[in-house]
Amino acid sequence: MKIISQDRKHGFVRIEPESIDDLWVLSTLIEKKDIVKSRTIRKIKVTETAQALKKAVNISIEVDHVEFNETSSTLRITGVIIEAPEDVPKGSFHTITIELGNQFSLTKNQWLDFQWKTLQESALAPPPKILICVFDREQALFAILQKKGHTLLGMIKGEVEKKRHQEKIKTNFYKEIIKNIQEYIARHSIDHVIVASPGFWKEELNKNITDDSLRKKIVQATCSDANENAIKEILKRPELKEVLHMDRVSKEFEAVEKIMSEISKQGIAVYGFNDVEQATELGAVDQLVLTGAFIQKTRHEEKFKKLELIMKSVDKKKGSIMIISSEHEGGKRLDGIGGIAALLRFKI
Repeated sequence: MKIISQDRKHGFVRIEPESIDDLWVLSTLIEKKDIVKSRTIRKIKVTETAQALKKAVNISIEVDHVEFNETSSTLRITGVIIEAPEDVPKGSFHTITIELGNQFSLTKNQWLDFQWKTLQESALAPPPKILICVFDREQALFAILQKKGHTLLGMIKGEVEKKRHQEKIKTNFYKEIIKNIQEYIARHSIDHVIVASPGFWKEELNKNITDDSLRKKIVQATCSDANENAIKEILKRPELKEVLHMDRVSKEFEAVEKIMSEISKQGIAVYGFNDVEQATELGAVDQLVLTGAFIQKTRHEEKFKKLELIMKSVDKKKGSIMIISSEHEGGKRLDGIGGIAALLRFKI
């Protein structure tokens, strides 16, 4: 997340999302009545009888609804137009679509501390450490993903043996690639590995992996060649989005697992709206965990004000707040027990 400018006193921030994770974070921060301003496409009629033309204009809307689409990597923000050029009617509804690299401004009447902290952490947090390995039967290149592009770490050459007019990669080259991957993981504390090759080479490499912990870190991808251009190609492929998604999901899943463990042994956790509200009143909440679906449900049932009071209270008493997706197993498990739970500072 890139913060272009900010003024918390006046509730203003100008943002540029740089990853799908940034869009998810923004979907949890943008609320009803917030003001979003962006350059957007709007159909405009010059006269009553003229055909509507699409035109790029700067529009401000008062937010009514936010929808995050993980598949298309977009954030759709719908609301009532409050500021626009003269040929755009105020008071009508409009949807602003935010994609990666799009700058827009967000203004709130009040930023809660946890919201502001979440925004700042998203801007400062380093991306997960991802190793990219592209290879074929003759060479393998290794690179580490940086916030802007990549850094080449090294290259090794393989030997090709010819047998009955067929070229076959020697098994020891696969083992050499795996050895290098393991060394880079240890040296750079790598979280995930993307292995990519033309054709079937990546499947052959996978057959030679005997370490289950390494296998869990690996995501396979396809590339057209085994050179530095192939690394740039990987940066645009959906597998990278998958890895970034996996990193967020693993953290959210870990939080839910911890809550479920405490609940099962009747430890320092509570779940359900009423019990969480009671724990909040007692100042016992150390971490509040809730799903995006639960927040939407409270809005639909007009109970969000009550939830907001809980969140403000947790925030004021220095507790942390985690909003997680309902799309993965961890989020679904939390939704199964009401969509809201809390880890406590002490048992009640």
